[in-house]
Amino acid sequence: MSERMKYKVAVVTGAASGIGQAIALRLAAEGAAIAALDVSEAGLKETVEKIAAVGGHAKAYALDISNATAVDATAKAILADFGKVTTLVNNAGIFDNHLTLLETDEALWDRIIAVDLKGIYLLCKALLPALQASGNATIVNLSSIAGVVAHGGGLAYTAAKHGVIGLTKSIAADYGPAVRCNAVLPGAVMTAMTEKVFAKGQGNAAVLEAISGSPAGRYAQPEELANAVLFLASDEASFVYGAQLVVDGGWTAV
Repeated sequence: MSERMKYKVAVVTGAASGIGQAIALRLAAEGAAIAALDVSEAGLKETVEKIAAVGGHAKAYALDISNATAVDATAKAILADFGKVTTLVNNAGIFDNHLTLLETDEALWDRIIAVDLKGIYLLCKALLPALQASGNATIVNLSSIAGVVAHGGGLAYTAAKHGVIGLTKSIAADYGPAVRCNAVLPGAVMTAMTEKVFAKGQGNAAVLEAISGSPAGRYAQPEELANAVLFLASDEASFVYGAQLVVDGGWTAV
């Protein structure tokens, strides 16, 4: 442990499991205090307990990030509990099951955009004044390689993830140098949420073929994404603004 996040307070969404839990654990291991956000109270309890077990400090906040009123209230609670926020990691997201335009009804479209794009906007807006006040803040948004390419199906998810990249660039342009805002673009990551989608014999055939044909030839593990987030959240990335760090095993490189 190099304590790259010592004296930092990091807000991590989707922290109850998968990539979000791995991010929360990794940042805590580097010295950050963690405000863990998710809709799953049971998962948040597990994350907080895991951080406490290794001597870290974390507090759980149950939250639907698509609810503006709840987001504002949670932001106030975090500031009351921790006194400051230096780091925001917007990881929470949901899938649309690779549905095409004609398969995507308005309710699904609205739900995907609300969680995968609007939720990031709401958290950034609610916490930006506190981030600016910290003087050396970072925002890391989890987009996807679906933010730069389309694979057939996944219309709403692809549109939302493209939007995350635009949002990231705009925040970087408007609020640097006090706030560095960057994005991480995962490929296929094996988590409980993705297992059913990407398991052998299931999911989008083109996705499965691309994974097997990529240079890495495998799924990523959540910890590998957490390492990328740690870099962008730390002072090691002090000259990185508005970047899109692709972590996809070479999927989009060949």
